[in-house]
Amino acid sequence: MRILKFHKTECGVDFLLNVLPSEEVKDNYSNSEIYNTDYFEIIVFKKGRGTLLLNQQKINISDNTIIFISPFQQRQWFLEGDDLDFTVLVFQEDFLNDFFADKLFTYSLLYFYQLEYPLYLPVDRSEILKYCELLTEIKTELVTTKPDSVHIIRSLLYYLLQKINRQYAQQNELSIDKNGSNYAFQFKQLLEKHIKEKQRIEDYTALLNISRISLNKAVKTHFNVTATYLLKQRLLFEIKNYLIYSGLTVAEIAHELHFSEPNHLMRFFKTQTGMTTSLFISDYQNGS
Repeated sequence: MRILKFHKTECGVDFLLNVLPSEEVKDNYSNSEIYNTDYFEIIVFKKGRGTLLLNQQKINISDNTIIFISPFQQRQWFLEGDDLDFTVLVFQEDFLNDFFADKLFTYSLLYFYQLEYPLYLPVDRSEILKYCELLTEIKTELVTTKPDSVHIIRSLLYYLLQKINRQYAQQNELSIDKNGSNYAFQFKQLLEKHIKEKQRIEDYTALLNISRISLNKAVKTHFNVTATYLLKQRLLFEIKNYLIYSGLTVAEIAHELHFSEPNHLMRFFKTQTGMTTSLFISDYQNGS
């Protein structure tokens, strides 16, 4: 599978960040091949029509919609028509976390690394236009860099990301209250790093040095599910990804994910989905 890697912007500062209008990148999004990237994307559609297969979700693209894509999420675009109008914000995770001096910043944005809620946000036309204006300002500072461009970009970008995060939280009835610990965000970060070899809550409470009760309370507050549920969904997603894209056998996937036996993986999968791995593959290949 092709992996698109981030290319630095052509500007006077060392940003791993860019704003790309649709006329520059439309060809990349009209190609129906399956691929992923090593960077984040926020795609703001003024005009759009078609579908997107992303993270095992089918998303219908329409006007005034924002799409959220995290690194290494497989995606396949099926955009329609020649009158598409969208703007893409791209950036690398480490850059953004350093930029805001917060190693958990991307994990606190509820629309990234999301498994439970939609990877898109329909918004009012007026809001879309505001977001596009902000993106245009950021692009201008990137291209025509001045001594204070770093500060202006930082303020514009922070406002944009947090404003969208608030809308996403309100629409999906999630909390954006960051008072107290960051355990929920740390847990989410650790899941992304260790899910292939650590699949017990105890593994993560040990890494965080907290009790299971404390972890559950933090996760429930921020993500509205239990820590165990979040872990199982993340593991299930990893298994599905292997089944769909890797070409490995179930036994080989079980080995990759440190299941002691293939039967244990198959039992876990059926408990979570109600179907066997072979039926899941068959349904996926038939477009179900």
